[in-house]
Amino acid sequence: MTTEIVLEALHNAIQDQKPDPGLIVHTDLGTQYTSEAFQKLLKKHEMVPSFSRKGCPYDNACIESFHAILKKEEVYLTKYESFETARIALFQFIEGWYNRKRIHGSIGYLTPDEYEKMCRIAA
Repeated sequence: MTTEIVLEALHNAIQDQKPDPGLIVHTDLGTQYTSEAFQKLLKKHEMVPSFSRKGCPYDNACIESFHAILKKEEVYLTKYESFETARIALFQFIEGWYNRKRIHGSIGYLTPDEYEKMCRIAA
Protein backbone atom coordinates (compact mmCIF):
# COMPACT_ATOMS: atom_id res chain seq x y z
CA MET A 1 0.00 0.00 0.00
CA THR A 2 1.40 3.35 -1.01
CA THR A 3 1.07 6.81 0.44
CA GLU A 4 -0.81 7.85 -2.71
CA ILE A 5 -3.48 5.19 -2.12
CA VAL A 6 -4.11 6.21 1.49
CA LEU A 7 -4.15 9.90 0.52
CA GLU A 8 -6.76 9.15 -2.14
CA ALA A 9 -8.80 7.09 0.33
CA LEU A 10 -8.69 9.89 2.91
CA HIS A 11 -9.65 12.49 0.29
CA ASN A 12 -12.61 10.30 -0.74
CA ALA A 13 -13.69 9.82 2.89
CA ILE A 14 -13.48 13.56 3.59
CA GLN A 15 -15.51 14.37 0.47
CA ASP A 16 -18.13 11.73 1.25
CA GLN A 17 -18.43 12.11 5.04
CA LYS A 18 -17.55 15.79 5.58
CA PRO A 19 -16.25 15.18 9.12
CA ASP A 20 -16.18 17.85 11.78
CA PRO A 21 -12.83 19.08 13.10
CA GLY A 22 -11.35 16.86 15.78
CA LEU A 23 -12.09 13.53 14.08
CA ILE A 24 -9.63 10.88 15.31
CA VAL A 25 -8.04 8.88 12.48
CA HIS A 26 -6.63 5.62 13.87
CA THR A 27 -4.06 3.70 11.82
CA ASP A 28 -1.11 1.41 12.26
CA LEU A 29 2.46 2.72 12.14
CA GLY A 30 2.91 2.06 8.41
CA THR A 31 5.09 4.53 6.53
CA GLN A 32 2.14 5.64 4.41
CA TYR A 33 0.32 6.85 7.55
CA THR A 34 3.36 8.39 9.21
CA SER A 35 4.36 10.14 5.98
CA GLU A 36 4.62 13.91 5.89
CA ALA A 37 1.94 14.09 3.16
CA PHE A 38 -0.61 12.08 5.16
CA GLN A 39 0.06 14.03 8.34
CA LYS A 40 -0.28 17.34 6.46
CA LEU A 41 -3.64 16.25 5.06
CA LEU A 42 -4.86 15.32 8.55
CA LYS A 43 -3.73 18.68 9.89
CA LYS A 44 -5.32 20.57 6.97
CA HIS A 45 -8.69 19.03 7.85
CA GLU A 46 -8.14 19.39 11.63
CA MET A 47 -8.06 15.62 12.17
CA VAL A 48 -6.23 14.01 15.06
CA PRO A 49 -3.84 11.14 14.26
CA SER A 50 -3.91 8.04 16.46
CA PHE A 51 -1.56 5.09 16.04
CA SER A 52 -1.67 1.48 17.11
CA ARG A 53 0.99 0.44 19.56
CA LYS A 54 3.70 -1.65 18.00
CA GLY A 55 2.90 -5.36 18.27
CA CYS A 56 -0.59 -4.86 19.73
CA PRO A 57 -3.14 -6.66 17.51
CA TYR A 58 -6.09 -5.62 19.69
CA ASP A 59 -5.78 -1.99 18.56
CA ASN A 60 -7.05 -2.99 15.13
CA ALA A 61 -9.49 -5.74 16.10
CA CYS A 62 -12.47 -4.21 14.27
CA ILE A 63 -10.62 -3.80 10.97
CA GLU A 64 -9.11 -7.28 11.32
CA SER A 65 -12.65 -8.62 11.76
CA PHE A 66 -13.79 -6.70 8.68
CA HIS A 67 -10.91 -8.09 6.62
CA ALA A 68 -11.76 -11.64 7.74
CA ILE A 69 -15.41 -11.18 6.67
CA LEU A 70 -14.40 -9.58 3.38
CA LYS A 71 -12.12 -12.51 2.58
CA LYS A 72 -14.56 -15.25 3.67
CA GLU A 73 -17.69 -13.78 2.11
CA GLU A 74 -16.23 -12.27 -1.08
CA VAL A 75 -12.56 -12.64 -1.97
CA TYR A 76 -12.10 -16.40 -1.43
CA LEU A 77 -15.33 -17.13 -3.34
CA THR A 78 -14.50 -15.11 -6.44
CA LYS A 79 -11.99 -15.31 -9.27
CA TYR A 80 -11.42 -11.80 -10.56
CA GLU A 81 -10.55 -11.29 -14.22
CA SER A 82 -8.59 -8.09 -13.64
CA PHE A 83 -7.70 -5.51 -11.05
CA GLU A 84 -10.60 -3.36 -12.25
CA THR A 85 -13.18 -6.15 -11.89
CA ALA A 86 -11.83 -6.86 -8.40
CA ARG A 87 -12.04 -3.17 -7.48
CA ILE A 88 -15.66 -2.97 -8.66
CA ALA A 89 -16.66 -6.23 -6.95
CA LEU A 90 -15.10 -5.17 -3.64
CA PHE A 91 -16.78 -1.78 -3.83
CA GLN A 92 -20.14 -3.46 -4.51
CA PHE A 93 -19.62 -5.89 -1.61
CA ILE A 94 -18.69 -3.15 0.86
CA GLU A 95 -21.12 -0.42 -0.21
CA GLY A 96 -23.96 -2.57 -1.51
CA TRP A 97 -23.98 -5.44 0.98
CA TYR A 98 -21.71 -4.99 4.01
CA ASN A 99 -22.69 -1.40 4.88
CA ARG A 100 -26.32 -1.39 3.75
CA LYS A 101 -27.79 -4.89 4.25
CA ARG A 102 -25.55 -7.07 6.44
CA ILE A 103 -26.50 -6.76 10.12
CA HIS A 104 -23.76 -6.69 12.76
CA GLY A 105 -24.17 -8.12 16.25
CA SER A 106 -21.60 -5.74 17.73
CA ILE A 107 -23.79 -2.74 16.86
CA GLY A 108 -27.15 -4.06 18.03
CA TYR A 109 -27.97 -6.06 14.91
CA LEU A 110 -28.13 -2.96 12.76
CA THR A 111 -26.35 -2.38 9.46
CA PRO A 112 -23.37 -0.01 9.59
CA ASP A 113 -25.41 2.46 7.54
CA GLU A 114 -28.32 2.36 10.03
CA TYR A 115 -25.93 2.69 12.97
CA GLU A 116 -24.15 5.67 11.42
CA LYS A 117 -27.46 7.42 10.77
CA MET A 118 -28.53 6.78 14.35
CA CYS A 119 -25.27 8.23 15.68
CA ARG A 120 -25.56 11.32 13.49
CA ILE A 121 -29.08 11.98 14.78
CA ALA A 122 -27.91 11.55 18.39
CA ALA A 123 -24.92 13.92 17.92
